[in-house]
Amino acid sequence: MKINENFLKIESSYLFSTVAKKQREYQAAHPDKEVIRLSIGDVTKPLVPAVIEAMHKAVDEMANEESFRGYPPEYGYDFILDAIQKNDYADRGIDIAKDEIFLSDGAKSDCGNIGDIFSVDNKVAICDPVYPVYLDTNIMAGRSGDKGDNGLYENIIYMPCTAENGFMPELPKEKADVIYLCFPNNPIGVTASKEQLKVWVDYALENNSLILFDSAYEAFITDDSPKSIYEIEGAKKCAIELRSFSKTAGFTGVRCGYTVVPKELVFDGTSLNPLWARRQATKFNGVSYVTQRAAEAIYSEEGKKQTKEVIAYYQRNAKVIFDGLTEAGFTCYGAKNSPYVWLSVPEGMTSWEFFDDLLEKCQVVGTPGSGFGPSGEGYLRLTAFGNYEKTIEAVDRIKSVYGKQFKIGGFVK
Repeated sequence: MKINENFLKIESSYLFSTVAKKQREYQAAHPDKEVIRLSIGDVTKPLVPAVIEAMHKAVDEMANEESFRGYPPEYGYDFILDAIQKNDYADRGIDIAKDEIFLSDGAKSDCGNIGDIFSVDNKVAICDPVYPVYLDTNIMAGRSGDKGDNGLYENIIYMPCTAENGFMPELPKEKADVIYLCFPNNPIGVTASKEQLKVWVDYALENNSLILFDSAYEAFITDDSPKSIYEIEGAKKCAIELRSFSKTAGFTGVRCGYTVVPKELVFDGTSLNPLWARRQATKFNGVSYVTQRAAEAIYSEEGKKQTKEVIAYYQRNAKVIFDGLTEAGFTCYGAKNSPYVWLSVPEGMTSWEFFDDLLEKCQVVGTPGSGFGPSGEGYLRLTAFGNYEKTIEAVDRIKSVYGKQFKIGGFVK
């Protein structure tokens, strides 16, 4: 018996697991200190009343033989697929068929699992910095090659997103077979215009490439930026879209999302739609009935209203963080269309050094930018998914410590 040696190529601990471990260790050593966590993008507001009501009703149905449900349909019940099709696509003028929508237990799972239907020989392009799952799952699958002396994997195309290019990836200089794009971006928080996304769609069509478009944060868009890649002409021939209810409606603990695989996606003469359908039917047993009823409730009139109020709550937190830390002298990005604030760390510190300093001096936890990729070094991500009052307190703590250190020309350690 041999192991999959690709697992030995990745970091021994997932980024957010390391962050949580450091927090626990600090808390154990300083039980008298209150730590405020602005690190992992986990929501804190409870599920909205419309969702809770739907779940209670569904639980009651499961208690009666006449209305009990066993195994769910492999790709989702018609009631939730109809709701997704109408509200997320048809109402926005996008033609997506119901059998092109596949319900799942979350976008993270689909981000990793979608690679099952691709050859390991495909050349993958990812933004840098980026959500770690994109890179890690391709390393596990054997697409990455070995890590070079520069810390980069030899078979991965890295697309730096820096302040110099407005945190917008540039087209690869070599042909990419599979391209991961996420807008609004995690961790930076920037979004892309229709014109910018059209450049990528045109590239994919010209190069017979596939775009994996992660739009988990589309609910936070406040301007006219596209919420779906399918708003771009031609995208149904070159893009798969991944969606999540985790950030839209606080389903991080409930687990539900979906992936759209248009039948027009044809590579090597084969449509990807039946391949993904076969993969899901074999390796995934569907989302629970109670969860699907909860997801359906998001699209009700009351559900829409209530979830928008929760999103507005987090958007207010993002503004508090952005405005407060900008006032303290930090250079900040994101917040406008995103629940994340991406800030430059003090001069002379690495991302992890600032993480430790922030935890020690302010008892505030962020996420080091270097954990999202080499181009993330020198930055820290803060999340707006916390409690409003605690967010204000966290910002006040940071301002009281680091605001005093700001001088012309930057921070001093």
